[in-house]
Amino acid sequence: MIDFNDSSVFKLERISNDDISRNAYALMVEDEEVLHGYKTFRDQVIFTNKRIITVNIKGITGKRQELMTMPYKKIQYFSVQTVGFLELIPDSELILFFANGQSAKFSFETTKDILEIGQVISEFIL
Repeated sequence: MIDFNDSSVFKLERISNDDISRNAYALMVEDEEVLHGYKTFRDQVIFTNKRIITVNIKGITGKRQELMTMPYKKIQYFSVQTVGFLELIPDSELILFFANGQSAKFSFETTKDILEIGQVISEFIL
């Protein structure tokens, strides 16, 4: 399950906008657009130009979904770790820290995406 309560999400794989949950699109407001979409085995994390939306797939069929959103303005600070040279596990990480003391950690396969996401978050929290 992906949420914003001291959780870690590893090995997020990039997905096309066509593969993003229709329910996530239904939550989006005017002028909101998807920057990047990622998935774990079943769940999704969507970064828009305004917030992060997580989609937790429930049940055997996967038709039941729990969606959580976190506007970037709720992030107090964040950390970005890029991939190093010849690392055995070439993951980059984004750690978000919220004003209530909780954090969320996301692990990505590439550095390029995480820097773009970091730039968007910076625009909203600075």
